[in-house]
Amino acid sequence: MELLGSTLTTTYARPKTSHFLPAISTMASSYRKTQPALGRSPSANMWRTNSYYKSSSALPLTSSTQRDDFDLVRANTTFYPSNRTILTTRYTSDDWYKSNHSNYRESESSRKSAERLRKDTIRLMQNKEQLTRRTQENTSKNIAERVNDIVFWRSELSHEIDNMVTEIAALSEVKRRLERALAETERPLQVSQECLYHREKRMAIDLVHDDVEKDLIKEIEVIRSCQERMRRHLDKAIAQLASNRAAQHELEKDMSDKVSAQRIDDRCHHLKNTSDGIGYYRGIDRIDHSVSLPDSWSKFTDDNILHSQSERAASHKLRDEIEILLNTTSDEMWNQFNNANVAFTNRISEMADAKNNLQAHLAKTLQEIFQTEMLIESLKKALRDKENPLKVAQTRLEERTHRPNIELCRDNPHHRLVGEVREIEDTIQKLRERLMEAENTLQTLVKTKVTLEHDLSIKANSLFLDQEKCMSMRKSFPSLPRLVGYT
Repeated sequence: MELLGSTLTTTYARPKTSHFLPAISTMASSYRKTQPALGRSPSANMWRTNSYYKSSSALPLTSSTQRDDFDLVRANTTFYPSNRTILTTRYTSDDWYKSNHSNYRESESSRKSAERLRKDTIRLMQNKEQLTRRTQENTSKNIAERVNDIVFWRSELSHEIDNMVTEIAALSEVKRRLERALAETERPLQVSQECLYHREKRMAIDLVHDDVEKDLIKEIEVIRSCQERMRRHLDKAIAQLASNRAAQHELEKDMSDKVSAQRIDDRCHHLKNTSDGIGYYRGIDRIDHSVSLPDSWSKFTDDNILHSQSERAASHKLRDEIEILLNTTSDEMWNQFNNANVAFTNRISEMADAKNNLQAHLAKTLQEIFQTEMLIESLKKALRDKENPLKVAQTRLEERTHRPNIELCRDNPHHRLVGEVREIEDTIQKLRERLMEAENTLQTLVKTKVTLEHDLSIKANSLFLDQEKCMSMRKSFPSLPRLVGYT
């Protein structure tokens, strides 16, 4: 409720605003629409004390006519601060003090409630923060344990895959040896003539008349009694290789899945509240994409490992049988073709040693070429690295030439910059000289490499003719290593 009249500090009949000053429209209206005072005597609008109003209100009115006249004067009088002769107070001083104390108590109660709420909220946030941290730590621990399980099974799979790869390589090698040994038993009557014809293709210094060529005409027919057993074991080896590769495929697929799972879980394990890439995924906790349980998950991998071990055992047994067969057949044919085969073996050994020596020298030359090329690249990089320091020094010199008037002084920085430029230019010149020397050395090494490669190609050609052409064609007259499948 607003008061129509009170002390001088009271706002009189003006609307409430949210500011300390009244609205402009209100102030303007108060100045433009001021009503004229009533035609009364000056004493009617004079200031009256509060006791005056109390005494006047206490005077008895003896008649209704006097009360009507008084009401008429009240109705026709404009409420100005000076017109206080007929105004009465709405509240007492006790009401004012009570209102203030009520506001004080309400403010204190509100502050206590707010303080209590603040302390409770802080305690709640701390408890929830600790709970969230513990939950996150427990989850990280569970993920770490899961990663350890994956690492364990991954190591088991890796070990089994390595064993299977080794077994497949061994069986493939035995199979190749068996195929070569079987091929060695073909066309025995044409071996001598074909070998002589191919050996005429040797080049340069390797075109010699050696013991092999003398012994080629002494060859005799080969025994073919072992072909059927070789073919039978070859079919078994092909089928066993297919089974081994199928088991290896299952192991590698399981291994690939575990690598992906470990990568994902490891990334999840290292995720923190400050990590990049974290975000909201609404409803993800209500979706379950699981296709296995821990027991079935471990059993699946264990079954794959057991199946692989079974296939490896069968493959190892077949390899032993093929080894026995190759040794038996080689012993049966060796006595008939010993002389020519020994000559071929000796010649192949000599050629292989020569080739190996050439390859060793070529490897050293290639290594030196590589190191020289790396040196050239290092020199080029060193030259590039000197460009920016040179630019900086020259730019500093150029910038310092713009100093005005007496400031253009040949001071210590100037001398040091000049020295720095000359020093860098001298370094660049020396590096360029070394670069030219390295490039010349590289050209010499390349020429040496070409010479070694040419000689190596001659030796490789001769070795290819004796070992691959002649010995592969000596299906009826194989040497002992070729009888057991070796080249």
